[in-house]
Amino acid sequence: MKVCFMPATAIFQISIRMQTARLILFGLILQATMATVRIFGAEAERPMAERPNIVILYADDLGYGDLACQNPESKIPTPNLDRLAAEGTRFTDAHSSSGVCTPSRYAMLMGRYHWRKFHGIVNSFDPPVLDAERTTLAELLRSQGYRTACIGKWHLGWDWKSIQRDPNSKPDPKEGYSPDAFDWTRPLPGGPLDHGFDYYFGDDVPNFPPYTWFENDRLLAPPTERLQIKLKTAEGNFETRPGPAVAEWDFYAVMPRLTEKAVDWIGKQTADQPFFLYFPFTSPHAPIVPTDSFRNASQAGGYGDFVAQTDAVVGRVLAALESGGHSQRTLVILSSDNGPETYAYERIRRYGHRSMGPLRGLKRDLWEGGHRIPMIIRWPGKVPAGKVNDGLLSQIDLFATLAGVVGADHPIGEAEDSLDQRPLIFGTGPSARTELVHNTQPNGFAIRAENWVLIQARTGGVSKVPEWFDTENGYSKNDQAGELYDLESDLGQHHNRYSENPAKVSELRERLSAIRDGVGSSGN
Repeated sequence: MKVCFMPATAIFQISIRMQTARLILFGLILQATMATVRIFGAEAERPMAERPNIVILYADDLGYGDLACQNPESKIPTPNLDRLAAEGTRFTDAHSSSGVCTPSRYAMLMGRYHWRKFHGIVNSFDPPVLDAERTTLAELLRSQGYRTACIGKWHLGWDWKSIQRDPNSKPDPKEGYSPDAFDWTRPLPGGPLDHGFDYYFGDDVPNFPPYTWFENDRLLAPPTERLQIKLKTAEGNFETRPGPAVAEWDFYAVMPRLTEKAVDWIGKQTADQPFFLYFPFTSPHAPIVPTDSFRNASQAGGYGDFVAQTDAVVGRVLAALESGGHSQRTLVILSSDNGPETYAYERIRRYGHRSMGPLRGLKRDLWEGGHRIPMIIRWPGKVPAGKVNDGLLSQIDLFATLAGVVGADHPIGEAEDSLDQRPLIFGTGPSARTELVHNTQPNGFAIRAENWVLIQARTGGVSKVPEWFDTENGYSKNDQAGELYDLESDLGQHHNRYSENPAKVSELRERLSAIRDGVGSSGN
């Protein structure tokens, strides 16, 4: 057998080449490893989504034209709302989901049109309307580490049957439930604590029984009397429904007490955990009960004085944020659940104050005055200061927008009508929304598409409009099957173009049907 030997020089050269290859391979591996480290390091070092504190100030029946910064002819001083607008952005084409309160609250907290489930308000002792199987805005924020509180008007229902002594008993048509119909000592489920809020304090609804204070899932004092009020308030009736009440329940003390609670809760918050405060006011909804210090604070009667008090509440909240060192990192949203109540017409005649401003219609109406509401958003350094934005915006969009702000995922199959409006709100882009559906009653819908709005009902006004108002404003009775307006040229909705533009009517009808039958605005 013949054995061949390689020369030593050749062996050495092969060895060198192998070592070089190993070094190159090692270098490549090291490069890849360092690249991976850099990638993952960058991912780890990437700043988390900013988590500002979030405060929603939700007025009740506050009109588009009640703010001095929005209505040059307003007879009501609103220095704190004006200041908020100067420090943030005022949105002039913002809308609630409904022309009445419960549906608008539901839509904002759920990120979906209320009419996908219901149309009307929660009445006295009605069950909850929030969906147990769906994520509320409060639950979304709490999942991101937020401390959450609701202080004020809930009006989304409770599980009253669980504390009713006889679940089959019915209230007297005139007197309501008797005080002994319920076991007031038991916890009351179905409220804010069951839908993402860590804390609740309020009176549920200012003019509905029971008239007592709620804290978390308990009533602080049993309502042992039956309330019946026939007196007048500063403007109109108390509009209170009969039913159980604590002795000497003081309607004038409601907003002051709620304000103290909100300010106190803010004062307990620290910088190490973000917080979400949902503060739904009971003002300026009836009963119109401004405290003595606000009597004659406006030139618009008792209602105007109550709005002035509401403005002062906003000032108290802003001051609490400042004193706690929270202002710079807090996103504040001011809005209203719907337009002003129908006695706003008389306010025009008596005081010359238009609570709806240049808009047509009031609370409950499909006309703009029923659902185009004040909207001011402030977040120093993020939301442009002193700006007026005319982009289309809905309260339904707050869900997806705030989810984006805090870096939370949009829940699959939920909040299906909510659109992320951060570019609009931060002033970096246009509105994500080109269409919006308006609804208050089961048999009346309207659709907004860019500058056009189609009211698919015989009239956009549900409430009785005084004849003098129509005459003074040049409105005529509608004799057509619906209403069509170009809001760009006719914001006051004087000129009905329904009969002269059948192509646009047909187009908008089809879009309305598609949205009502479809999955939602967000495609989620």
